[in-house]
Amino acid sequence: MSIKSFFKFLPDKQYLQLYYFAKFKKPLNLKSPKTFNEKLQWLKLNDRKDIYTIMVDKYEAKKVVANIIGEEYIIPTLGVWDSFDEIDFDTLPDQFVLKCTHDSGGLVICRDKSKLDKVETRKILEKSLKNEYFYMAREWPYKNVKPRIIAEQYMQDETQINGLFDYKFYCFDGEAKFLYVSKGLENHKTARISFLNLDWTFAPFKRNDYKAFDSIPQKPKEFEKMVDFTKKLSKEIPFLRVDLYEIAGKVYFSELTFAPSGGMMLFEPEEWDYILGDWIKLPTR
Repeated sequence: MSIKSFFKFLPDKQYLQLYYFAKFKKPLNLKSPKTFNEKLQWLKLNDRKDIYTIMVDKYEAKKVVANIIGEEYIIPTLGVWDSFDEIDFDTLPDQFVLKCTHDSGGLVICRDKSKLDKVETRKILEKSLKNEYFYMAREWPYKNVKPRIIAEQYMQDETQINGLFDYKFYCFDGEAKFLYVSKGLENHKTARISFLNLDWTFAPFKRNDYKAFDSIPQKPKEFEKMVDFTKKLSKEIPFLRVDLYEIAGKVYFSELTFAPSGGMMLFEPEEWDYILGDWIKLPTR
């Protein structure tokens, strides 16, 4: 048995204990979790609702979110397929986005169909389809998501050069406490991420795996509407990250995440792992 196969067949609890120790160099406290990351591990093991699987499916989530905030805030879907060979590129417009419904990273942005490298596109998407995303961090909501390819309308904003800003709100029982703004996440080396308070000032903590913005990004014009949407989408959920865009002055839904970075995110300074952890109120079993 390979090492990969060995870890795959480890029970979720034991796997997360090993993963957490390797990441944080200390044992995972599941009996009385204190930190943000510890509580996310507890939630992965104990807060398992069927609706969570639908909410993380990049195709199915659109239906749920549309029922809550409205269809006009959903990026149009151009098609969904079980395999790469099913895609009829002739029916797609000159610009579009391809990604898989069940994982993170398998993304193809097509800005000119006549120049699309279909061989490389196949390679990216078929690798993504085979990716058993659940086993990476045992994020239970992804376990039963059906791997599919989805095509979306290509969205652009002339005021946002070199890609869209992504606004990711950290919500606790229906209340957004802070967010991070990111740009260029398709390239880890050049991407920028900064945590912000809701009053649009830099938060007193950061991630250690991405470079921060040199100056604070411009605040979205529809920021208050964004915050209102996050309240509706995260209502009665212990923790949920709600990701949104503002494109040409209009808010659009991106995705929902129950455990950012699998609940293995290193904060600087470390004390904020405990401060954020206080904001998660764990449900009784």
